[in-house]
Parts: sequence; structure tokens; C-alpha cells
Amino acid sequence: MSTKDLVLKIDKPHFVVKLHTDLLEVDMKEGAKKELEDVIEKNPALRGSIGVLFQTIVPLDVPLKDIDSAHVDDKGKLKIVIPNRRDITIPLTEKESQNLIEKLDELIPIEKDRELRRRMASSKAKRRTIETREEGAFEARMSHG
Repeated sequence: MSTKDLVLKIDKPHFVVKLHTDLLEVDMKEGAKKELEDVIEKNPALRGSIGVLFQTIVPLDVPLKDIDSAHVDDKGKLKIVIPNRRDITIPLTEKESQNLIEKLDELIPIEKDRELRRRMASSKAKRRTIETREEGAFEARMSHG
């Protein structure tokens, strides 16, 4: 579940699409798929293993930073391309798909940039930690040597 603001919600008879500033959620409303989705979402271990297998049946939450692209197929459905995962197709009308793509096109670059900055900061912090340890080890050798 996203902690960020809801940007767009598309309510369909069998599912709900929620676009947050950092996450795309597709939740089933009822039936066996809903029950399976609930089990997978409540169990992180299952989400990692079984979740990938069932993502075409039970679309799971997708962080925007992980989305490579989104486009409307020839039937008007929204197709989400995610590297190293099976693509997700969401059965929306062409107008709903276009509205969602416009918002995704705005938000995805922001999230990708945020993730890049987070990784760079993490990498920099790791380098500083290593350098500090190496300096301490050097100083310890010098004081005993």
C-alpha cells in the first residue's frame, strides 16, 4: 500500500485501479482472484515467489520506478511494461487508458529520478563507511608500528 497521495482512481465492475504518486495498484473486487490476491498481499514470502507467477491473474502493486513504459494496445487496453517481469495488461477503455498514461508519463520520471538519487546517496554513504574503516585500520597499524 502506498503512503503517497492518490492521483487517479478508475473503478471498474471487477477491479479498481489506483494511481498514487509512487505506486500503481490494481485490486480485484470479488471472487477467487480477490481471495488469492488477499493471501499473497498478506504474506511477503508468497508475494516474492508466487506473486510473480500469479501477476497476470492477480495484478500486484507496482512501484512507478519499476515501470519501463505504458501504452494502449490495439484494443484500447493499457499495457504496462516492467523489466524482468511479465507485462501487465489492464482492461480499461481507450479513454481511461489514455488518462492513466498521461499521469504515468508525468509521475514515472519523477520516481525514477528519486530512486536514482537514493541509490547514489546510498552508494556514497557506503564509500564513506569503507574509507572511514580503512583510515581507522591504517591509523591503528601506524600507531602500533
